[in-house]
Amino acid sequence: MMSTTPSSALRPGTPPPTTGFAANLGAATARKDRLGALKARVPKPGEASFFFYDAHFHNEAVKILPGEYFVYDEDIIIMTTLGSCIATCLWDRNARIGGMNHFMLPDNGGGTSDSGRYGSFAMELLINEMLKRGASRMTLEAKVFGGGAVISGMSSLNVGERNTTFVMDYLKTERIPIVSKDVMDIYPRKVCFFPQSGKAMVKRLAAANPDAIVAQDRLAAQKAAVPAAAGGSIDLF
Repeated sequence: MMSTTPSSALRPGTPPPTTGFAANLGAATARKDRLGALKARVPKPGEASFFFYDAHFHNEAVKILPGEYFVYDEDIIIMTTLGSCIATCLWDRNARIGGMNHFMLPDNGGGTSDSGRYGSFAMELLINEMLKRGASRMTLEAKVFGGGAVISGMSSLNVGERNTTFVMDYLKTERIPIVSKDVMDIYPRKVCFFPQSGKAMVKRLAAANPDAIVAQDRLAAQKAAVPAAAGGSIDLF
């Protein structure tokens, strides 16, 4: 029977075709190298720095904590978990750059603050970093998440509602269109944002709140108590 092996494969010194195992090994090495490079970054003030490999999406990811932001133009995943806090995802459809922030309160009671825990500064940080990386205000669009009333008995402070109202008004003033949103209600949320494509995914978590979200919201409520007394497409996964 005549052999069907290509003649090039019979030549001395010709490397064998890449096997599935070798390809997987190469991909794993590339992931490890990129994750190492991300972890070696020196973060800017307020920039997220908790990088990890996400087994669900099989990709590198960064977790945004309250008061942090992150902007990138590659196919990593930007993630956060929200109660009454807000995460704004911005994307430039031309430059294909995206970013997310995570703030706890609209402001610090009328004073100025350079903390990303407050909405005004958090939005400035995110927008300015987007512009530095080549985005344009003219082609920015927003997706907004969070603002849930996840702690019973604290509805009088309206932290989630205040956060939601603030970010909607802010984006309207800045003329940045909101293409999709999932806000308020009673649910905590997990949000995943893909900065290269602009895709966002949100998962509503069980109303029986994780301890970390409850603690986060109690802190926001405590900070809000004094000022209050004084006066596109989203995929579920």
